[in-house]
Amino acid sequence: MATNFIGLDTEKARNLADALNDLLSNYQIFYMNVRGYHWNIKGANFFELHLKFEELYNDLLLKIDEIAERVLTLGHRPAHAYSSYIERSEVPERKDVSDGREAMENVVDSFARLIAKQRELLALAGDANDEGTVALMSDYISQQEKTVWMYRSYLGQ
Repeated sequence: MATNFIGLDTEKARNLADALNDLLSNYQIFYMNVRGYHWNIKGANFFELHLKFEELYNDLLLKIDEIAERVLTLGHRPAHAYSSYIERSEVPERKDVSDGREAMENVVDSFARLIAKQRELLALAGDANDEGTVALMSDYISQQEKTVWMYRSYLGQ
């Protein structure tokens, strides 16, 4: 079995990097969607949601950087073109959303997609004995499950 410079099976590391690039693509589209919600939100909950979306996109930006750096740590190149992000993302691009409820429903849906991808990555990383990716995905999942619960509560669900 050939290993990379951090001691992981090279084939498993390549598969992990590819899955992380898929995740990165989803995060990038989600990030841009949330920036749009922040900029375009209107209505009675403007002040509350404007701040909430700013908090969310700042968190997403940190995670985007962590994911890209994990790809590099595995010895591969992170995706870095929006054409790649659009092509790979399962989170749909959202345009011109100004309704708070619609934006929050889109956020909850996007988190559901991210959490599912992260669970798949958790399994891949466990199989590869990649503790770094396991820890990252585990942290993201636990944080985002609570966030989804709160956003769903906001929506009355």
